[in-house]
Amino acid sequence: PLPSYDEVLVCSPDTGEEEVELLVRRALSPGSQDQKIYCLLGADKLVYKVSKQLESHFFRLVQSSSIPSYRFLIFCNAKAVNSYVITAFDAYKVTFPDYSETEIKTYLKTQLQVPTGTAPVAQAFEEPHQQNVKFVFSERAGMGK
Repeated sequence: PLPSYDEVLVCSPDTGEEEVELLVRRALSPGSQDQKIYCLLGADKLVYKVSKQLESHFFRLVQSSSIPSYRFLIFCNAKAVNSYVITAFDAYKVTFPDYSETEIKTYLKTQLQVPTGTAPVAQAFEEPHQQNVKFVFSERAGMGK
C-alpha cells in the first residue's frame, strides 16, 4: 500500500526538529512493524540544524533498535548539492532510473487497481479505470484541487 498521511512528512526550510524526530521515531520504534512506509519528501530543503538532528536521531535509533528491517525513505532532489542530508545518508543512496512517462503510466495502471471483491467502501470510490489512486498535477500550486 502507498503511505498514508501520518507516514509522510513534506519538508521545507520551516520544518522543525520535532516533526522530523517524530517521524524517525515512528519509523524505527518497535511498534512500527505494521507494514507502514515512512517518508521524508524534499529532505534536501531542511536547514542545517534540523538535518543534523535527523542524522543524529536516525543513527541513534538504528543502533539502539531491535528492528532488523524498517521502511524509512528519504527523498531528495539529486541536484541539491549543498544539502547536509544528502551527504549524511550517502551510504544509503539509491538512484532511480529515468523512465518515460508512458512506462510510468503503464506500471501505475497495473499496480494501482482496486482489487476485485473489495468492501463496499472501496467500491464507492472506484474510478472509471479501476484505479484507487489519483494524481493531480498543476502548473499553479494551491489552487484548491
